[in-house]
Amino acid sequence: MGVQGSSEGERDWILAARNGDLNAFERLVAAYTRPIYNLCYRMLGDPHEAEDATQEVFLRIYRRLHAYDPAHRPASWILSIAAHYCIDRIRARRPVLPLEDVHPEPQTPEEARPDALVERQEQEACLREALGQLKPEERAVLILYYWHERSCEEIASILGLQPGTVRVRLHRARLRLAELLKPHLLAGALNGRDPSASGGGHDL
Repeated sequence: MGVQGSSEGERDWILAARNGDLNAFERLVAAYTRPIYNLCYRMLGDPHEAEDATQEVFLRIYRRLHAYDPAHRPASWILSIAAHYCIDRIRARRPVLPLEDVHPEPQTPEEARPDALVERQEQEACLREALGQLKPEERAVLILYYWHERSCEEIASILGLQPGTVRVRLHRARLRLAELLKPHLLAGALNGRDPSASGGGHDL
């Protein structure tokens, strides 16, 4: 989930915007609207709330232009503001997190079959429920790692953590997610079992 423009160019936009260049800030907004919206949407789980959050994040970015350190990557600084804002909002409520992409990939004929669609919807519902039970910090790490394809080092910079702490949280989040999904996976396996293919087991 990259953004348009090089880090050097984005750094120049931030520095120019800090000096009052509104056109430079507009370029920054154009480059980061989709990444920030996608992050907010996956963290908060509601498209309307994600739109409001995106606007608020850009307001916070504008207000903090003076605090930007050019030694930091622009993407890490911007996503840090967005991630922390979403974490604060999540802590104030219990969200339901949809996992389907904001811009889903075209479906193959096999995926478009009614039974395949139902199965996919059921899987997404299970994942939404499971992710909704993770701590906000765990959810942020998973989303940044899997959906925004950030390294542990980058996530550490974004969230203000040590890389080792990110790895521990990512490991714990994976284990917790697997634990939450286990009953659903077991139920799916049992529902999909064909008794006629059991090979002559004993009747109970």
